[in-house]
Amino acid sequence: MSKISIFIYIFLLVTIDFFIKHFALANLAPFETVYFLPFLNFYLTFNTGIAFSMFDFGAGLSSYILLFIGLLIVIFLTKQLLAETNRLSQTALVLIVGGALGNILDRAGDGAVTDFLHFYINNFSFFIFNPADAFICIGAILLIGSEFLKTSNG
Repeated sequence: MSKISIFIYIFLLVTIDFFIKHFALANLAPFETVYFLPFLNFYLTFNTGIAFSMFDFGAGLSSYILLFIGLLIVIFLTKQLLAETNRLSQTALVLIVGGALGNILDRAGDGAVTDFLHFYINNFSFFIFNPADAFICIGAILLIGSEFLKTSNG
């Protein structure tokens, strides 16, 4: 993957995330469930913490500290991405960086990340997430898989 295509893909992921989040903000009432599928609802909420609302201490200084840490991680992962030659690892890192930037841009506006996809089974709630979170999770799974393939292939 060329360096220019890497940045184009990251830009596309951030753009997709941005528009879907803004569509959700425009069409969903906060904290109100809209039934969609037997395992997925729309439920607009705002996360000032990190994944699964860990370190969710409310908007403020802690949220901006997380923003800064997120930027440092994105810089590190982008350096790794530009040095990576394995196509699957590149794809994984593009997804992770694109998702992380999507959430960082969202957090930069008001100190919180917009979440609206509520995954559950029966009465057990797993998590509420957004497209950027999905990009990061898929990227992480692909990255782990790519490392296993590298190890098994020598």
